[in-house]
Order: sequence, then C-alpha cells, then structure tokens
Amino acid sequence: MISYRIALIPGDGIGTEVLPPAQAVLSAVGARHGIAFTYDSFDWSCERYLAEGAMMPSDGLDRIRRHDAVLLGAVGWPGVPDHVSLWGLLIPIRRGFRQYVNLRPVKVLDGVPSPLRAAGAGDVDLVVVRENVEGEYSEIGGRLGRGTEDELAVQEAVFTRKGVTRVVEYAYTLAGNRRNHVTSATKSNGIVHTMPFWDELVEEVAGRHQGVRSDKEHIDALAAKLVLAPERFDVIVGSNLFGDILSDLAAAVAGSIGVAPAANLNPEREFPSMFEPVHGSAPDIAGQGKANPLGALWSAAMMLDHLGHPEAGEELLAAAFGALADGIGTPDLGGTADTAGYTRAVLKRVG
Repeated sequence: MISYRIALIPGDGIGTEVLPPAQAVLSAVGARHGIAFTYDSFDWSCERYLAEGAMMPSDGLDRIRRHDAVLLGAVGWPGVPDHVSLWGLLIPIRRGFRQYVNLRPVKVLDGVPSPLRAAGAGDVDLVVVRENVEGEYSEIGGRLGRGTEDELAVQEAVFTRKGVTRVVEYAYTLAGNRRNHVTSATKSNGIVHTMPFWDELVEEVAGRHQGVRSDKEHIDALAAKLVLAPERFDVIVGSNLFGDILSDLAAAVAGSIGVAPAANLNPEREFPSMFEPVHGSAPDIAGQGKANPLGALWSAAMMLDHLGHPEAGEELLAAAFGALADGIGTPDLGGTADTAGYTRAVLKRVG
C-alpha cells in the first residue's frame, strides 16, 4: 500500500461541497490500486479573510510544503475583491511552489452537449498549457494621481527566457505523447516586445522537437478558430493571460466550464503541485446540493496521474464520464441529480 498526504483547501462556496465527493472516489479507486490517502484540511478562504484579515496565515506555504499534493475546492466570495482572494492564496501557492505549468484538458463528453452543433463526443480533445507564474500577471506596476483627471495605472508584463522556454518545452513534450501538434498563442503583430520574444523562444524549442508539427496563431484569430474548428487543436501553449482566456473559452466550447479541471504543476517535483476545478465558488448555488463535482473528480484524476498512477486516474475518469453518458448529471448540465446522487453513480461504477 502506497500512502500520500494531501493538503486539502476546500475554500469557499461550492468548493466545500465538491471536495468530499473527490475524496470518496479517490478512496474507492485507491483501494483497488493499493493507494491510500490522508488529508490535512486548511480553512484558508474568504471567510477566513473576513474574520482574520488574511486568506491564509503567514507561514501557510511552510505548512503544506511537505505534502505530496494540494487539492483545492474554490476561492472567492461576495464582499471580498477578487484580486484580494487571488493574490492572498492562489498566486502565492503557485509562485512559491514554482507551479509554472497550468494544465487544462478539454473534451466534449458523452452526455454534455457542446453549444457547437457540429461538435460531438470525442470530436474535441485538446489541452491548454498556460504559463502560470509570470507574463502579464506580474506584480510590477502601480497607480499615480488617484482620483485626479491625470490618474494613470501601469502594469508591466514580465517574460523571461527561462520562464517561456520551460513551459513551451513542457507543451512540446506533452504533444509528443499525444497527436504531435502544438499551437502557440501570440500577438506579435501588436505587442512589440514580449510577443516577438515569445515567438523566438517557441521557434527554438520547436527546433528540438522535429516530430511535432508547429503552428503560430494570433490570439484573436485563435479564439475564433477554437469556436469554428476546435477539433483541429491538440496542445495549445500560451502566456499567463492568453492561456487563462483560452482555457475558459475551450471549456465553454466543450459544453460547460463547470466540469473543467486544472493542474498547477511543478514538473521537477521540488514542491507539491496543486489541483483544482475551474468552476469557482458559485455563490448562487452554494449550499443547495446542486454543485457539479465532475471538475473536482477530473482534477483528482490528474493528481493521480501526476503521482504516478495513470491507470487509477483513467479508472476514475471512466467512472465519472460513464455516469454522464448514462444520463446522470447535475442541473448545470440539464440533469436532475444532486451532488450526492451523481457521486453515488460514480462510486457505483468504481465498484
């Protein structure tokens, strides 16, 4: 029996409702594969911020540094500005633990109809690889002349050779294990310094992966093509901002952002990686039993894969996707199952 210690951060809203199903299914799948999990739960959230003035304690990273992985529910709540919750929890973890790859797989699933009429189950199967610690989301900048007619805000983007190269290398290596096709998101016709630099580094990496086909698309055209012909894409690599936008767009193309997973990876495994559904805290349905746990289940499957148990991850996904294919879905997908009902259906398939 192999045992893993997982840092559990339920967070806010439906984040507290989707992690228990993930834990239950992980336990069931793990038992079949000789894997056990122990959890340390942390109350880091907007509720904590409102009570104590901080999303997490000052030694938060030290408390979870030695865990094997982090499983996050959702963060965000009315009354706490998004930049406070994000910069108070998610970004410190991502940057403190060098989780420079944000990985977001996207598929059209049986039982989750795409809004695109021509896209059926299996037609769309792509992965967005997002640079996760620098780019447009830097801390460099500021505001001057607040409240005056001359007020201005400056935000600096930061692109480093090391930062761009390592995430692009990850994307090309991933594509080599999939369908050998990488599309780079750029905007070098309008952003004069950082995007040509990005393009040059992508070309350098591409030269080391001759078996992988490379495309370069400007972000505006790429957004349109994701809607018009999503089946043409395999691996899309983009900067922090571009990857963020494209991954949500691609999830919507697949039918629902509510089922989308994400992995924040430290590929060198010097620090724990973090896994989270993309759907957010959904205050409008929190506490009603309507939360869709599929994003959390899919994120848990990605965690299993990262920990070296791809067969267990595939079994978890087969059970989760199988329940949807049998017409058992939560209200966000047009179904009638509640969170517990969908979870029971998945557990039944795990056996």
